[in-house]
Amino acid sequence: MPGAGCYEALSRGGLMPKKKGKSISFDAMVKFFMQSYGIPTKKDFDKLMLRLDRLEELIKSKVVSGRSSRSARTNAVKTGTANGASVKTASDSVLQVIKASRDGIGFSDIREQIGYDDKKLRNIIFRLHKTGKIRRVRRGIYLAV
Repeated sequence: MPGAGCYEALSRGGLMPKKKGKSISFDAMVKFFMQSYGIPTKKDFDKLMLRLDRLEELIKSKVVSGRSSRSARTNAVKTGTANGASVKTASDSVLQVIKASRDGIGFSDIREQIGYDDKKLRNIIFRLHKTGKIRRVRRGIYLAV
């Protein structure tokens, strides 16, 4: 059989390469691929969790020490209180100026006293009128109800 001789020549090292050195373990291969493709490991997750815990502690310490977050300030403005003190909103200050005038006050006079820009003042006046706190005497003149 001529084929059998060829097989023997290949297996004896004629054309088949011999194994050289140590074989690569499966764990080393997995580690290589994880590093190559940027796949996080358990150690990476542990570091991340530690950083998150530190951030949570920092946030808690800021809230407890008196520095409030934006949401706490927003809630204080909505409720009208912050740490027991009364907070005056923009609408309250405009309403107070309108209440101070007996015969009504014009838009330009309110703008001069308050100092808000036109768009903000128009929105506040619209909201006060919509809620029924002020009424329009005529165009540009407002009176408290």
